Amino acid sequence: MSLDNPSVAAPKTWDTTTTPAPTAAPLVAPDPNHDEPQPKGKRGWLGWVIAAVLIAGLAWAKIKYFPSPNAEKDAAGKGAKGGGAAAPGGKGGGPGGKPKVPVQVYVVAATKLADEVTSTGSVMADESVTIQSEISGKITSLNIQEGQPVRKGQLLFTINAADVQAQLRKQEYNIRLYQAQEKRERTLLEKEYISRQEYEQSNNALLTAQADLQALRVTLQKAYVRAPFDGILGLRNTSVGAYVSPGTAITTLSRVSPVKVDFSVPSRFAQSVRVGDPVMVTDEATTKKIEAKVYAISPQIDPVSRTLPVRAIYPNKNMELRPGGFVKVNLELGETAEALQIPTEAVVPVASGYTVFTVKKGKAAIQPVSIGVRSDKVIQITKGLAVGDTIIRTGILQVKAGDKVSVQK
Repeated sequence: MSLDNPSVAAPKTWDTTTTPAPTAAPLVAPDPNHDEPQPKGKRGWLGWVIAAVLIAGLAWAKIKYFPSPNAEKDAAGKGAKGGGAAAPGGKGGGPGGKPKVPVQVYVVAATKLADEVTSTGSVMADESVTIQSEISGKITSLNIQEGQPVRKGQLLFTINAADVQAQLRKQEYNIRLYQAQEKRERTLLEKEYISRQEYEQSNNALLTAQADLQALRVTLQKAYVRAPFDGILGLRNTSVGAYVSPGTAITTLSRVSPVKVDFSVPSRFAQSVRVGDPVMVTDEATTKKIEAKVYAISPQIDPVSRTLPVRAIYPNKNMELRPGGFVKVNLELGETAEALQIPTEAVVPVASGYTVFTVKKGKAAIQPVSIGVRSDKVIQITKGLAVGDTIIRTGILQVKAGDKVSVQK
């Protein structure tokens, strides 16, 4: 029996002389206990990041809030081995420490100080008055040359006084009649023809008429207004023919040589001011300096400003000062040979007074002080400092008590 099957195709053969036969891959059975590895994605990386953050946070909390008990000893040992250098983060100003504050200082020394009081004042005329009329009437003449000097007693203007003059003449006639009557009755009294009472009535009428005549003469004098003292006339406010009444201002009269300078000094200098003390006056308009002298001191201190009013006088022969002007006044009260003065910027005002910052062993310290005479650059220290003390003059806003400071040149 033949096994050949004519319907089955013969297997394909290769010509190994030209093309090598392919090698079949070995057949490996799958391992049921081994899972095929999955590809790594974003979720895997995110988990690693979260884990790393948590570990770092726990480590930081451990170091910050639960330090090792031997950490300070180790740091001290390292500092000793390093030749005394401060440990990192210590007070020596190393990495992480508070740096020294750079400041400039001033060494207190004794200096000469001229005790001066600086104040402001006003210039006043030696004499000044407003020229007015004492009676009502019309101005009949006006002899006022504005801005010109006049002498005492010089006629300035006149008021119409015709009615007063008429009354004056009438009273003169009455007096003549009373005089004749008094003479006749005195003769009759001597011969005892009349009583003493009748004579006294006649005599009284004569005396009354004479008093009325004197009053009319005084009224007539008021119609002629004259200069009360030597001075310079101001600007007039009326003209000839104007009707004026008592209190109407006609012009002003001022004596400006000499002039007065009124100013005030603090009450603490009240016992140091003396009559005759020199006063340096600076005119604000011309900046010219002149020397006046104190000639009057008020007996009372102003209770509102707590200052003592003082008045100085200056000849003003060349009209250097004009009344009403504003001036600066420097009053010299003596000289101190060993005064302690420091820069103004070094003094710090506080609620209880004044303080300064001193430097002691490289650190800043607060020192209360009492001040005296001051100017725009220096202040006198009367209590709290001594010669040789070192005070801070710059960088005060950055300095606190106990801070280490670095002195700058």
